[in-house]
Amino acid sequence: MSSTLLEQTRAAHEEVERLERLIVKDFMNEPPSSKDRLYQGHRVRQLIDTITSTTEKLIEIYEDKDNARKDEIAALGGQTATGTNVFSAFYDRLKEIREYHRKHPAARVVDANEEEEALLKEEPQIEFSGEEAFGRYLDLHELYNQYINSKFGEPIEYSAYLDTISQPQKIPRKLKSSRQYREYMENLLAYLIYFFQRTEPLQDLDRIFLKVETEFEEQWADGKVKGWENEKQENGHVQDQLTMIDLDYYSTVEELMEVGPEKLKEALASLGLKTGGTVQQRAERLFLTKDTPLEKLDKKHFAKGSRGAEQNGAAAAPQQVDNLKEIALLEAKTKKLCDLLSEAIERTRDNIMKKQALTYEEIEAEREEEETQADTESDDDEQQIYNPLKLPMGWDGKPIPYWLYKLHGLGQEFKCEICGNYSYWGRRAFERHFKEWRHQHGMRCLGIPNTKNFNEITSIEEAKELWKRIQARQGVNKWRPDLEEEYEDREGNIYNKKTYTDLQRQGLI
Repeated sequence: MSSTLLEQTRAAHEEVERLERLIVKDFMNEPPSSKDRLYQGHRVRQLIDTITSTTEKLIEIYEDKDNARKDEIAALGGQTATGTNVFSAFYDRLKEIREYHRKHPAARVVDANEEEEALLKEEPQIEFSGEEAFGRYLDLHELYNQYINSKFGEPIEYSAYLDTISQPQKIPRKLKSSRQYREYMENLLAYLIYFFQRTEPLQDLDRIFLKVETEFEEQWADGKVKGWENEKQENGHVQDQLTMIDLDYYSTVEELMEVGPEKLKEALASLGLKTGGTVQQRAERLFLTKDTPLEKLDKKHFAKGSRGAEQNGAAAAPQQVDNLKEIALLEAKTKKLCDLLSEAIERTRDNIMKKQALTYEEIEAEREEEETQADTESDDDEQQIYNPLKLPMGWDGKPIPYWLYKLHGLGQEFKCEICGNYSYWGRRAFERHFKEWRHQHGMRCLGIPNTKNFNEITSIEEAKELWKRIQARQGVNKWRPDLEEEYEDREGNIYNKKTYTDLQRQGLI
């Protein structure tokens, strides 16, 4: 029945509103497990993509570039080529409707509620490898092998490699201009994007990268990109950097030969010179560039297919700077994704270290247990816990037995005014709370030491009264030297200090 543009427009608007209500209904259901949460995210992502495509079609209809919508509205008003005839337009439309129902007499009416329930229970197909464990861990083994077998990498453990992917600035800058490093960064970024899209389907990755690129351009212009500081230099300085060998430190060809054939080859290749020959020939060819500009070198020194002496001297450096800028941007995007996936990387590291202490049989048993737990997790959570007596929950998330509840007297409430009228259930919890931080803090605020004398005291007034009596008793038992210190005269008479000093002043002693 969507033969007209107006009907298509109405159906598209209805479809968008229906999908929006469906998204709200899906979000109202709290997923019981991480697996269900992932399914929910992908369902909503698919609905959003459908809304986007439908909206784009509506925009095309409203733009009406071919004036089809305008002609259809005019036809509804009875405006034809011969004039205005409202009744003919009405009967033509009626005839079209009857013809449709004649051709489709058994057209089934789809129940929207049934279709919505089916969509909410749909489990989208998400591809994860066995190592990724349905999005819990990252599978970077292929990239790890690429890293340890490269010139810029180093032989380290897989768990240590997980720390290096978010810290590309630790790799020496002179090793980053190679094609091998660029391909490695492109592969690493592609995998992280693919993993992020599977585990976080509702995140707008394009907007995240747009912000990263904007910040990167500002930092690059100021030379403040981490690991690439002061990279924007003059062509001559960049050229020196590309050789990876500072020729100012070498005065003879023999000294330059000590660098080694591989470094000499890389330096010659970066300048577009021939890389073949013995170590001495390579060193002599490279040593020529110390005092002679590239544009003045003989063409026989340049490799076939290179851009020539003139272009190597003038255009190689700017193009290489752009290449390094692209590599730095790849690193910036990779670091941003590593920040967003920090929890998954941490889980992966813990899982790897845990596996190193397990045998193969234990690893397989644990994997089967995780799969079984994931299947039964949602079923257990969906069952409503029957707890009419409102008993406390045990370690397994279920109410404790009633006899245990009565044994510990958990139905008995004890309130402590010193703790801010906090309630303690059961005699055991009440007695134990006198040594806990909450009661100690309350006593400290009152300026009273939390000693055994104040056990079972929960009222602030009682605690203050008891503290006053203790202070008074301590005052009576206090040592008073005037009355208790004894003195003896020549005749053996005993006096206290006060009496002795009075008699001595009077000259009687």
